[in-house]
Amino acid sequence: MGFDNQVRILDAIIDYLAPQIGRLLKTIPPPHLDGLEEIRLRVGQPLLLNMGQQEYALSRQGALVKELRQAYRVQADDLYKTILSISDNSLYAFEEEIRRGYITIPGGHRVGLAGQVVMENEQIKTVKDFSSLSFRIARQMKGCSQPLLEHIYRRQPCPLSTLIISAPRCGKTTLLRDLARNIADGSPAGPACTVSVIDERSELAGSYRGKAQMDVGCRTDVLDGCPKALGMMMAIRALGPQVIVTDEIGRQEDMEALLECSNAGVAVIASLHARDLEEARRRPLIRQLLETGVFQTMITLSRRRGPGTLEEIVRWD
Repeated sequence: MGFDNQVRILDAIIDYLAPQIGRLLKTIPPPHLDGLEEIRLRVGQPLLLNMGQQEYALSRQGALVKELRQAYRVQADDLYKTILSISDNSLYAFEEEIRRGYITIPGGHRVGLAGQVVMENEQIKTVKDFSSLSFRIARQMKGCSQPLLEHIYRRQPCPLSTLIISAPRCGKTTLLRDLARNIADGSPAGPACTVSVIDERSELAGSYRGKAQMDVGCRTDVLDGCPKALGMMMAIRALGPQVIVTDEIGRQEDMEALLECSNAGVAVIASLHARDLEEARRRPLIRQLLETGVFQTMITLSRRRGPGTLEEIVRWD
């Protein structure tokens, strides 16, 4: 990542943190924070930063340390001020996002929320009395999907349906985002296609107030915050996609929607949480789905050599 881009990302994040925490982060030279993936705030606990495979605490002097006893401990007031900042001083205006457990801020960065969950009619009504926040840093890695395009197009005029399999934090969302961009814009591997991104968790396009913060291509329509199964059906009926891109399938309704997409002649690029194809097949719903032949290509990722490490490509014809 370029130095200037790293500085812009950090500045954007710091603007939403409590002043005391922001001041501590500003003392660290931006190159030392290259690869920053998460900032974890838990009331009464050390302020933690995740950078790739490494976890550091932020000291009371603003240094990266491994010893937790040296760490700055997050105060209730830090959490309160950060919550007000990310919600524009109006938690009520972000009621729907809070119900889903996160708020997306400009740049596509996502802030996960934890606290007391309030239920109503077996549904989550809201979260209150917040106890921790997790800032997940969104980054665009243009070109990371380039080596996979030939396996997805296979000299066809449109990509074949593909399932990306990986454990958490292995780069599948970043890869899906770049695949959407390359497919929508066209590449040497294949011509441009009309794409619909079903972004249930506002991660793929990183939308903020309805506008995608990430480049997902010039022929891409984004359904932000929409449940995957509903979104796939909406896209087929209203947007005429050649390709649908979505993240983290796994529910029964997702499976039924994927079959509808297949029957409608729409390719789907999707992801699934599992360590590998063998583990995925042990889940009855996924095994049934794979047996239908909806996906022609399965790609497994890991973090063995960093996020996005390609472990296996399986073709089903």
